[in-house]
Amino acid sequence: MNNNWQTYPLISTQLKAVNQCIQERIDCQNAELHTALLTMANNGGKYLRPALLLLTSQIFTPSSRNDERLIKLAASIEVLHMATLIHDDIIDDSPERRGAVSIQARFGKDTAVYAGDLLFTVFFDLLLEAIPASPYLQVNARAMRQILDGELGQMDQRFNLQQTLDDYLANVRGKTAALFKLAAQEGAYFAAATTEQVASAAAFGQQLGIAFQMLDDILDYTGGKKLNKPVLEDLATGVYSLPLLMALETPAAAEQIKPLLAKERQLTAPDIQRVQQDVIAGGAVEKSRQLATQFTQGALTELTKLPATKARLFLQQMTNRLLKRSN
Repeated sequence: MNNNWQTYPLISTQLKAVNQCIQERIDCQNAELHTALLTMANNGGKYLRPALLLLTSQIFTPSSRNDERLIKLAASIEVLHMATLIHDDIIDDSPERRGAVSIQARFGKDTAVYAGDLLFTVFFDLLLEAIPASPYLQVNARAMRQILDGELGQMDQRFNLQQTLDDYLANVRGKTAALFKLAAQEGAYFAAATTEQVASAAAFGQQLGIAFQMLDDILDYTGGKKLNKPVLEDLATGVYSLPLLMALETPAAAEQIKPLLAKERQLTAPDIQRVQQDVIAGGAVEKSRQLATQFTQGALTELTKLPATKARLFLQQMTNRLLKRSN
């Protein structure tokens, strides 16, 4: 687990419990699969989504830090996130994840598929234990579908030079923001927030998730090795993220970039570097950052509709820090 969270006593004890819960649940008889799962669980995840759930719950019920149900829900969120990352790496044939060799590269695609599948079963086991008769079982199922729809939408748009910003946002709302939204929504709901407050928490999570993905896309062009993943890996696989889409809206930049993108999977490393340079030089990164700032401000506006507590203040600070992150 990322030790940065240990500096925040408001949630550090809970996050330790979440980590312990995940460690216990990923135990299995197959030694290689167990090693793969432990590797994924301990390779530097930020635990951002479970932290979002736990902090949102504390806005309404400070005593919720002792609620075992919330620990299981927070663990389920992280487990689902881990599963999607493993499967993403299989699809993209990614050699790295979080600065280390990816599960699929280290253990092979077969073991990686089983690892992701097992995590999905752990996700449902935790939900059935924590909220067996709750309407939020359906909410979780819908969130899973939204994540899949976002990923499928992104796949449908691979190498599509006609992709629009609306197409991009529709996919991001699914593949990234759905899990942020679910975390904040569940945190509020299971801490007895009002219907209006739950809606505001959900909107906060969604806006934050969109901004988070936009910053990821920007860092793909500007972050270099700090990203702990190959630079512009998405571009090489035909995923055109926000800065590139912004650049393609500028005629001068589009004229330079489109002939390179037309090579699709024949795009070379020098071609990718040229695209990166043209995107940055044309001002697309700055335009993307401005849009990410708008969504960040939207998230902060929704947050102000919730009770003013220490947990809300920390979420405000966290949201602002995410906008300025360099990895």
